[in-house]
Amino acid sequence: MPTAIIISQPGGPEVLHATEIEIKDPSPDEVQIRHEVIGVNFVDIYYRSGLYPLPSSPAIPGFEGSGIVTAAGHNVRGFAPGDRVAYTGSPMGAYAEIRNIPASRLVRIPQNIDIRTAGSAMLRGLTAHMLLHKVRDVKEGDWILVHSAAGGLGQIVTRWATMKGARVIGTTGSADKVKIAQAAGAKEVLLHTDTAWADKVREISDGRGVHLAIDGIGGSTLSTTLSVVRPFGTAASLGQPAGPIPPVRVEELGFARSIALMRPSSMAYADDAELYAQGARDLISALQNGLINPVGAQYPLTHAAEAHADLEAGRTTGSVILTV
Repeated sequence: MPTAIIISQPGGPEVLHATEIEIKDPSPDEVQIRHEVIGVNFVDIYYRSGLYPLPSSPAIPGFEGSGIVTAAGHNVRGFAPGDRVAYTGSPMGAYAEIRNIPASRLVRIPQNIDIRTAGSAMLRGLTAHMLLHKVRDVKEGDWILVHSAAGGLGQIVTRWATMKGARVIGTTGSADKVKIAQAAGAKEVLLHTDTAWADKVREISDGRGVHLAIDGIGGSTLSTTLSVVRPFGTAASLGQPAGPIPPVRVEELGFARSIALMRPSSMAYADDAELYAQGARDLISALQNGLINPVGAQYPLTHAAEAHADLEAGRTTGSVILTV
């Protein structure tokens, strides 16, 4: 029987347990896949910790992976056993050797993209697409602030924004990650532990501030992030590993500032059929045209708890994956 990781109750990484599961034949509109790569993302931590409610108990976490089709339901067209596929989005259930998933979730992997890259790039890549095409249609010459620029999302956003001609200012939490962010294309990299980082961001970005600020830190950082956005620019708040975000008064966004604050959801973007299809096409095209998504850490599926602990503690850079 195939192995899966389950969560029976919210808690720390120790609540992730390996167990054997029974897999039924796929339903008429489903495809069965054998995973090779499973993405580990902060959204998984939010569900595990109880910040987001589990859809069932016990639950198999995970929203991203790649593998080989082993069976297809009788209504499925376009996928057959042996096809290499990747996916992200609902329903949850990626932390498993084998799973059934709606065929509408799947993206065929071209021959010139390896399955490891595809399996680690879907959720972060789609999130980057959302930020650079939907939250703001980033143009050549735009200034962008990317917090945690050495992380999995930070690197792919920085690389894709640079491909579009934008200028990225990155921040990291430690000096040893600066070179990683620079290698991803950031023109300047600052430590967000430096109390003067906001002043430096404004100075670098022509004294006016950035067009788009991407804050995946949360906590008290968001308030300072808002201060570096130029008039009619946008701040995107993506997550809060640093803790809950204090309330933001709408008066803080205007009149003098005239900025926008968004809390865009990667999962909502992935679960919109039209946005998902366009984002996946653009992501695959970008990967074929040289967009790099480095894997920073990999673990066997049964070591999912260790992967969560390392990601949560900031001990990883690049994408984090489980292998089967």
